[in-house]
Amino acid sequence: MTHSAAGPLGPVLPAALDEAAHRCLVAGFDGTTTVPDTLKRLIDRGLGGVILFTRNIRDADQVRELTCTLRTLRPDLLIAIDNEGGGIGHLVAAGAPEVPGSWALGAADDPGLTAACADALAGHLLSLGITVSYAPVADVQSRPENPIVRTRAFGGDPELVSRHLRAWIEATESRGVASCAKHFPGHGGTVTDSHHELAVDPRPYERLDLAPFRAAVGAGVPMLMSAHVVFPALDPELPATLSRRILSDVLRGELGFDGVLVSDALEMRAIADRYGEAAGARLALAAGADQVIVAVPDLEVTLACRDAVLDALGAGDLTEERVTEAAERVRRLALRYAAPCRPGAVAAWDAHAGLTAARRAVRSGGPLPRPVPGAHVVDCFPPPHPALNWGGEDLRTEVRALDPTATGTAVAGEPDDLAAVAGEVLRAAEGRPLVLALCDAELYAWQGRLRDALFAGRPDTLVVSTGLPEAGDELAAHGRGRVNLRALAEVLAGRTE
Repeated sequence: MTHSAAGPLGPVLPAALDEAAHRCLVAGFDGTTTVPDTLKRLIDRGLGGVILFTRNIRDADQVRELTCTLRTLRPDLLIAIDNEGGGIGHLVAAGAPEVPGSWALGAADDPGLTAACADALAGHLLSLGITVSYAPVADVQSRPENPIVRTRAFGGDPELVSRHLRAWIEATESRGVASCAKHFPGHGGTVTDSHHELAVDPRPYERLDLAPFRAAVGAGVPMLMSAHVVFPALDPELPATLSRRILSDVLRGELGFDGVLVSDALEMRAIADRYGEAAGARLALAAGADQVIVAVPDLEVTLACRDAVLDALGAGDLTEERVTEAAERVRRLALRYAAPCRPGAVAAWDAHAGLTAARRAVRSGGPLPRPVPGAHVVDCFPPPHPALNWGGEDLRTEVRALDPTATGTAVAGEPDDLAAVAGEVLRAAEGRPLVLALCDAELYAWQGRLRDALFAGRPDTLVVSTGLPEAGDELAAHGRGRVNLRALAEVLAGRTE
């Protein structure tokens, strides 16, 4: 039996090789209850996995129905989702456990709590029929200017990151869910977000943050995700996702990883703008990736990537041995984690672990300020990242839930007239304590300007942070997940336990 790779003019490949090539793909799609016909055809040809996003989530029962439908089409299909916790949560509508992001877990620095939070997330995934979690983040937050890792990392110390990675991976594995440490060999030393352009980490080899990835491999992590980052110390030209030197020589050879290596999403502009998604798929597999993610819901992009891989196989530009090796790793992973269609009741998890961790993180910086009942709370934060889900949470709402006398203003992104906003805040805060929450003000200068304008009128303003802690903060949440903001609100409202 054979399949035509690209219609009547495309190469005709043996069925086993065609299926192997399809196993190397992970596709995003639109839909909450029905599966697009194009996706059904890809699954029939051997598609290795799908990745779910907020667009695929309506509620828990709907997700269970969707994952069962997908597995009915192909029992060994891997069903994956980004599930880091904190402010990145595609499963909020499906009742996801509330846990803080990694930075808060590192600030609390209790690996047992990290394990409990990871267990809660994994247990919830399993109850929905999702068995691959593209988490945890193994990056070390090494540059204060880094725009994308930040509170997604456990911290800035490789050893701290390593011990929390081990706790997360082992807890997730105990649930029968596949974890995926990302983004190899590290995205924390860049000053560029690879969602927007190609990033570079200029450090020499001995200063790269490989230790957490070694720890992840030692902990038995079944998957790693590559970074769309150039590391001149390892490969002067190609980003890690496309570099044989980094993926095959360093990761496979030096670190000894033999699990599934998956690319970050190919539509990210670091790859799409410079190489194109289709060429990126071919080059990544040739370099040593086992699966490539095409997360956009437009399945024509996935088909273009698939056709590029099949064409390269037909032309001999991509070897049968490389694709067969990759597909075999995916097959072994699916045997362990592509669970049968039995989502539903699973062993209970600690529903309080997330709030416990968030509270410890808030209290980790020293003495707490006095409560400020009846405060006016100004919550500043950058516009939500287009690739990372945001649930709409803000600090003023969390404070008002505990202290109905409080008032507040949310400032999502740089205002058109900053002076007018400052004036409105000062008027609204007359006779009240004034709380200003900043989120990564060192990256977003408008927050600093607003702070200065408020201090000019109210030098008693209490400054707190919901991003990375900064000089002058009196209190830090270490993240913007809802549970982080709740723990911060408890201190401000004087409702600590």
